[in-house]
Amino acid sequence: MVKRVFRRYLVTALVLLGVLVAGAAGFVYSGLYDIGADDHHSPPVYALMQTLRERSIERHARDLVVPDLQDPRRILEGAGQYDAMCTGCHLEPGMRESEIRPGLYPQPPDLSRVRVDPRQAFWVIKHGIKMSAMPAWGTSHDDGTIWSMVAFLQKLPDLSPQQYRDMVARAPPDQDMDAGGHQAHRP
Repeated sequence: MVKRVFRRYLVTALVLLGVLVAGAAGFVYSGLYDIGADDHHSPPVYALMQTLRERSIERHARDLVVPDLQDPRRILEGAGQYDAMCTGCHLEPGMRESEIRPGLYPQPPDLSRVRVDPRQAFWVIKHGIKMSAMPAWGTSHDDGTIWSMVAFLQKLPDLSPQQYRDMVARAPPDQDMDAGGHQAHRP
């Protein structure tokens, strides 16, 4: 008797699972969901995606060992990197908008106004975020360069527009780029 009841529940569960998988596959392949960045997600989908992103970043970044982020040379190097690679999406002090930013969804954080966790910032810069405009800079930049950007990010919210421009002007040349502004090849 117990085996028969268990078997009935198991069959019911498997049929229900099959119906759910078939329904999900049908929805995905129907193309009904508008994936365009100019048509925002429904609130439940947005909440789900935001929670997934935040929890994933927290989990993957939690064991990173943070180097000395107060090193002035590291901060200065990060200023140049940030100015070259990040301002179009994440802005700079005094900058209200950029050409690309209004078309991005979800909207990237304005890093000139918020302080980010160093471990999480490193992980996001290195690995990027799928299906967003955040690239994986770790494919073209070493960890030292990424930590420089993280060190700079810790100072960025405290900088005035003039302080930002002065710091960027003093930044060393980008070691990842050759004289012509192309990706340098590393041995």
